[in-house]
Amino acid sequence: MNILVLNCGSSSVKYQLINMENEDVLAIGICDRIGFDGSFIGHKPKGHDKMKLQIPMKDHKEAVKAVLATLTDPAHGVIDSMDEIAAVGHRVVHGAEAFSASTIITEEVKDAIKVCSDLAPLHNPANLVGINACEVLMPNTKQVAVFDTAFHQTMEPKAYLYALPYKYYTKHKIRKYGFHGTSHKYVAYRTAEFLGRNIEDMKIVVCHLGNGASVCAIDGGKSVDTSMGLTPLEGLAMGTRCGDLDPAIVQFIAEKEGLTLDEVINVLNKESGIKGLSQFSSDFRDIEDAIADGNKQAALAMDVYHLKVAKYVGAYAAVMNGIDAVVFTAGLGENNHEVRKEVCNYLGYLGVKVDDELNHVRSMERDFSAEGATVRSLVIPTNEELAIARETKQLIKKN
Repeated sequence: MNILVLNCGSSSVKYQLINMENEDVLAIGICDRIGFDGSFIGHKPKGHDKMKLQIPMKDHKEAVKAVLATLTDPAHGVIDSMDEIAAVGHRVVHGAEAFSASTIITEEVKDAIKVCSDLAPLHNPANLVGINACEVLMPNTKQVAVFDTAFHQTMEPKAYLYALPYKYYTKHKIRKYGFHGTSHKYVAYRTAEFLGRNIEDMKIVVCHLGNGASVCAIDGGKSVDTSMGLTPLEGLAMGTRCGDLDPAIVQFIAEKEGLTLDEVINVLNKESGIKGLSQFSSDFRDIEDAIADGNKQAALAMDVYHLKVAKYVGAYAAVMNGIDAVVFTAGLGENNHEVRKEVCNYLGYLGVKVDDELNHVRSMERDFSAEGATVRSLVIPTNEELAIARETKQLIKKN
């Protein structure tokens, strides 16, 4: 059974074709610059080098069509026809309270995703375009929506409600939703498997650290709290997002700088975080190089970052009344041993102890706890595409 996983962004479509009999990735790629000049597909078939294919793609429908044509191309494709694709699993960013699990896509489901677009205006509309394109191009193939927010629907009201007038929740559903749910779930369950433990008996804090970042408290396999909120702006300092701040700052900046509300929100989303603090880049590789060259502003930015992550880990240990493992994943969490070490240095009181030699690892599973540690410290690379494919396989087998 082959499952195609699609992640449609505002101007890109990421894809993987996975053989679910052995979970083998047959092809991986991205359609980039959709709607712009110079659009292309970066395509890597199994066993071959990555190739760049210049293909005009004016919209997501043309991009999905190009993906299918590439996968079935006699020269660099991996299947003979689209009939070999059993289902398509779509990453959908926001499902609000409408979806607590993945679902087969129907007209009613699409309508509900559209309603949620107010909460994710850059993502949900693009996700819908990808879904509609597949329905046109693959009318007999089942489509499944896998929601970033679904995993966090197990949070209790005391965790997801803001201390605002309650009418804002009842009227507008203003609450914490959380994101990166597919990643957090995959990593937590893989952690339990890696350690030979039962997930139902574990208290795990997962740190999904990339340009976008969030921390999640997972008790018995269920999300009980997470750092992102109504939108992905809440929580940690990130590549360009500010994370937690005093909300009065929005008005203060607007008045002092003569900016509109939309302009201030744009600053908080796109000009803040590591980029804002370092004053030159949101790319953590650039920051790492600058620190090595003695750039104090870059070092300060990372000091802020480490502290923010550590504070959330400590808070979530309190939320769960204990912790068995702190786990690092995503681009930065998987590849930067210094970030892991600096965060863990704050957590000694919990029983975290790091073996520096074991910690020198990139993008591979590793327990880097030192002897005597009572809380395990791990790197577990995330695999959201595989998680989406597994959810898709499970659903289509039931239906």
